[in-house]
Amino acid sequence: MIIDITLSFMIIDTKLIILYNKYDYYRIFICGKEIFMAVDIDWSNLGFGYVKTPYRYVAEYKKGKWSDGRMTTYEKIVIHESAGVLQYAQTAFEGLKAYTAKDGRVVTFRPDLNAERMNRSAARLEMPALPDGMFMEAVEKVVKANKEFIPPYGSGASLYLRPYLFGSSPVVGVKPASDYQFRLFATPVGPYFKGGVKPITLRVCDYDRAAPHGTGNIKAGLNYAMSLSAIVEAHALGFDENMYLDSATRTFVEETGGANFIFVTKDGTIVTPKSDSILPSVTRRSLCYVAENYLGMRVENRPVTFEEVRDFEECGVCGTAAVICPVGKVNDHGNEFYFPSGMYEMGPVIRQLYETLVGIQLGEIEAPDGWIHEIKLDEEENSGEEQTEEQAEENAQEE
Repeated sequence: MIIDITLSFMIIDTKLIILYNKYDYYRIFICGKEIFMAVDIDWSNLGFGYVKTPYRYVAEYKKGKWSDGRMTTYEKIVIHESAGVLQYAQTAFEGLKAYTAKDGRVVTFRPDLNAERMNRSAARLEMPALPDGMFMEAVEKVVKANKEFIPPYGSGASLYLRPYLFGSSPVVGVKPASDYQFRLFATPVGPYFKGGVKPITLRVCDYDRAAPHGTGNIKAGLNYAMSLSAIVEAHALGFDENMYLDSATRTFVEETGGANFIFVTKDGTIVTPKSDSILPSVTRRSLCYVAENYLGMRVENRPVTFEEVRDFEECGVCGTAAVICPVGKVNDHGNEFYFPSGMYEMGPVIRQLYETLVGIQLGEIEAPDGWIHEIKLDEEENSGEEQTEEQAEENAQEE
């Protein structure tokens, strides 16, 4: 919601307050101190897209070492035309959420695993690893600085966090950049599926998502760029997502463009595909633990042939955005088959997995040790150097 306030002045106890609205918050100066207040947000109608929040985290790698991280209110990036990220897609990213738990605490879910995966992605793309603690510092500072944008418990919404790392210095020959930036921004998002989770339809895709010994097992931006044509084509044909098969033999199931598969056999066993080309999902890993240790189910991680998919009782795709979404139908070049749970609701096992994991994330169910990271908003902290929009523009021009 945007309230049409361009600029107004108020005198309170001889202190000048300049108040204007930009995006979805007020920016207020009180005696030179800049603060932000969120415009009232209708959390129940929030979509899954970008909403600008006041603060983001930035750290730079130059001359072989990382700078201290700083907070900035400037959301734009000025970059060299020949930067490594622009010329050779040298970039990796992560995705995680901050929630308001049932008891009012603000928490994130297993952020240490996202930090580990980002450094694995960085190593594969010849980018420097983040120093110990920098990833978590960024998460903490960005959530605290944007606390007005953390949705309340029960709204179904969350504060989505997007950390990313990219080559920023110029390259022309094929080689790694020498300078890098690590950034993290936050945006409030609603449920991935508005109106409730409903089964989706998949088509078996003729494109390959990743090659053996390639980059399919890291969270590189290039993997997702390669999937865009396939997903646009799938949507044009009336399908929700693609089912990718292994590129070597095209007989084994791998994943969708942005989520891992979970299958359920007729005897209730959980089966997840095993391949070196599949991204190791934090959500999938957590669901498998929940299945085995909370629900007493048998779990198998093994290669899954496409031929056996039609024999499974249930099928779901899982990831940070949706947690787990049921699949109702698969189309293999005109040959369709449905899962017994159908196209109207989650199957019973997928529903159990979904409700248990979401319950853990929101503090409704006791979590395993180390899974929930609390962010204490009332703690005083030194947030580091804060950079205004004007300073960021000046620094970019100097560089």
